[in-house]
Amino acid sequence: MEKEKTVVLYPGLSVSHFVPMTQLAGTLLDHGYAVIVALIDPSVKEDIAFGAVVARLAASMPPVRFHTLPAVEDPPKLTHDGQFMLRYLDLVSRYNKRLHDFLCSINLLIFSTDSPSNEALVVTKRLGFPSYTLFTSSAATFVAFAQLPTVLAEGGPSFKELGDTHLELFGLPPMPASHLLGEVLEDPESDTYKAMMALLCRIPEADGTLVNTFESLEARAVATLKDPRCVPGWVLPPVYCVGPFVGSIADAEAKERHECLAWLDGQLDRSVVFLCFGSIGTGNHSEEQLREIAVGLDKSGHCFLWVVRAPASDDPEKPHDPSANPDLDTLLPDGFMERTNGRGLVVKLWAPQVDVLRHRATGAFVTHCGWNSVLEGVTAGVPMLSWPLYSEQKMNKVHMMRDIGVATEMVGWQQGLVKAGEVEAKVRLVMESEEGRELRARAAVHKEAAAAACDDGGTSRLAFAQFLADVASRQDRALQ
Repeated sequence: MEKEKTVVLYPGLSVSHFVPMTQLAGTLLDHGYAVIVALIDPSVKEDIAFGAVVARLAASMPPVRFHTLPAVEDPPKLTHDGQFMLRYLDLVSRYNKRLHDFLCSINLLIFSTDSPSNEALVVTKRLGFPSYTLFTSSAATFVAFAQLPTVLAEGGPSFKELGDTHLELFGLPPMPASHLLGEVLEDPESDTYKAMMALLCRIPEADGTLVNTFESLEARAVATLKDPRCVPGWVLPPVYCVGPFVGSIADAEAKERHECLAWLDGQLDRSVVFLCFGSIGTGNHSEEQLREIAVGLDKSGHCFLWVVRAPASDDPEKPHDPSANPDLDTLLPDGFMERTNGRGLVVKLWAPQVDVLRHRATGAFVTHCGWNSVLEGVTAGVPMLSWPLYSEQKMNKVHMMRDIGVATEMVGWQQGLVKAGEVEAKVRLVMESEEGRELRARAAVHKEAAAAACDDGGTSRLAFAQFLADVASRQDRALQ
């Protein structure tokens, strides 16, 4: 192991950030780098599923050293509520001393963290290490994040007050202000708002940003990031589009094939609608919403594979357990399972999403618009029905529809309930109509482009090579 080629990765405490970071680790290993993944103890997050994912992926990557930093006193517990990001940023800040001591104990070449953990750049800048951010969402979202701290006029309305007024951000399609992150829709005097804006202002402090995307998928956004008009007065660090990092948590599971794949084997090509709403269960649907989905699927007449989780409790004192087993007999309408037997399959809690999307029988994907899921749909060539739930997913929805052109919208999500008639109508649109065929055709083009980007000589391969060359150049200058 060459100590001078050691890279430390510092992933965030969520599946959607942790998995792409481990995929970056695999790419660095392929290029001859020693990789250490430094971790804040996953147990500080009240999410059994996340800790299990960390353990499985660590066990599946023996060449990578996983190092858990020593605990801090009385760490804040991370539950998914309106204060999550504020507590998370506080936690990262409190771990900076632990991170500092660890980095001083090794011969480090590169440090990389994900964007919510940019507070760690305080440490690496003090120590003089090259420091990069892995941005696990789209280049378009990165454009928006870079502009948000400067977009509001002095004394003008806040993002919250703008409501559904469309924002005209440079290089992006118009987007309702209400689609922004919940943290910037808070009162501008709130601690949450101030902390989020401070985090976004750290974007230029990294030596560069690796984005989990590929150039042809987001040509407009990538060009915008290179344009000095993107953020007047700021010089953005170099951006490297090195994705798509697409993989399955199931890669670290037992090799047994999931039962839903055998069921898909018996279905016609592109005949099945797949419904799945993320890996952590944060946006679990209410009982009422589950019933509306069921009725819509029943009336659509199309085959479906639906991943169902138990609704969150209405009791604020009772923390939500995303691994809770749903009682389908109670949650779904009477007779639903019998009426749809043969053309529908309901799976509890989890399905191997990458494998399902790539199966020949899958014809459409109803998704919460998390960027990892979007990329998994794109690389499988599957058209999507967008149903955003939280975080930047509302922004992704606009991008999927307006720039990428692979999705249509499930209307009603913003009011908190998508009706059965909408589910039926949109399933029929994607599976039966000319508009659905056009979505499928564009999805097929992006699938081919994604493969080409990752091939020898492809844009993502070249971008990663440029990233490594820039790191080497920076190291040479430091030694002079």
